[in-house]
Amino acid sequence: MTTGRLIACHECDLLQRELPLPLKGVLRCRRCNAELSRSRPDSVDRALAFTLSAMVLFAIGNAFPMVGLSVNGELVQTTLLGAARVLYDDGMWPIAGLVLATTFVMPLLQMATMTYLLVPLRFGRVPYRFDLIFRLLQLVRPWGMTEVLILGMLVALVKLAHIASVVPGTALWTFGVLMALLAAASSAFDPREFWERARGTQAAGPDTVESVIPRAPTAMGCGLLTCHTCDQLVKHAAHGADAACPRCGAHLHARQPNSIGRTWALLIAAMVLYIPANALPVMNTSSLFGSEKDTILSGVVYLWTSGSWPLAIIVFIASIAVPMLKIIALMFLVISTQLRSPWSPQQRARIYRLVELVGRWSMLDIYVITILVALVQFKGLATIQAGPAAIAFGSVVVLTMFAALSFDPRLIWDRAENNHVPAAR
Repeated sequence: MTTGRLIACHECDLLQRELPLPLKGVLRCRRCNAELSRSRPDSVDRALAFTLSAMVLFAIGNAFPMVGLSVNGELVQTTLLGAARVLYDDGMWPIAGLVLATTFVMPLLQMATMTYLLVPLRFGRVPYRFDLIFRLLQLVRPWGMTEVLILGMLVALVKLAHIASVVPGTALWTFGVLMALLAAASSAFDPREFWERARGTQAAGPDTVESVIPRAPTAMGCGLLTCHTCDQLVKHAAHGADAACPRCGAHLHARQPNSIGRTWALLIAAMVLYIPANALPVMNTSSLFGSEKDTILSGVVYLWTSGSWPLAIIVFIASIAVPMLKIIALMFLVISTQLRSPWSPQQRARIYRLVELVGRWSMLDIYVITILVALVQFKGLATIQAGPAAIAFGSVVVLTMFAALSFDPRLIWDRAENNHVPAAR
């Protein structure tokens, strides 16, 4: 008989008994196959080392130019902050703010919060208000998009190579290594080990659940709430409507309030903006030979006809196919959930995970535009400005990401009923 600690899956709410993990093992939900936990040896030391290294490279990457463009002896270079400043000066402050938030503010907050949490733990101390800082870390992690920025730089370099001589800057290589270090730090960080160490000086609240005999297959069926921040199970009856996790202070709900309604509202707004995002010009190019307006699709055609067909395929998938398919997939999930469809909840759960995974890559075209606008500023020869479609497209990306976050995947499983509580695998 399995006697491990009781845990609940974040995606289907199934109660399961936790099993011991082998080195580098992964614990997955028996019903929806979602990852419950992962073995991360030396989590604190490894995550701290990667984070501190990333902070050094982040400072270097923002102090030196990313790339330069040389035309007739005139060299134009730009830093990441300088590129955002050019967009702001051109009146495209919404895009400038989005670029600044996703490539500078959010990665910086991620590194700062991880450092704040891990340095005291490394020396056997618990950081002040670690619960609040941990919630902030969980909030900013999905919005740091350094890896998408790197791919956007590569696409921009291919386009610029047909205009003038491209001079790679120090920051280009620095951001490449920074991307790897941020991914390594995020992978090495183990929230479960963090909370186990932090609990050494802070006992769990009186309403937390360490061991119960489940009377239903799901946490909601047993009157339990799951904290998605620290994985704590909490007794629902003791709190009423306004529940908060006694360990980390996060708000708790059996299901996200008005999940379907909020997801529909965000999806409808994204669908409306998707039309001007693809129909209006995303870039305006002015040169000695006249002016030209480019849409997202014309940019894909340019890459294809210039021989860069692999990048053309990547841009088409990230900037045209992914936003459209994400909207369609979320509509399917919402409609099937509203109709209480019993069709293959496992497949629908996989669709939801895929939507969450690929949504951020739609920012690719925004970063390409940012680099081109910042570099092609040769007065009298050629200039590039962002078009109105850039704002619409950036809004579509943000709205679909919020829509995915608003949808509660546990609603898919509410019709599925099991009569036992299995051990996770």
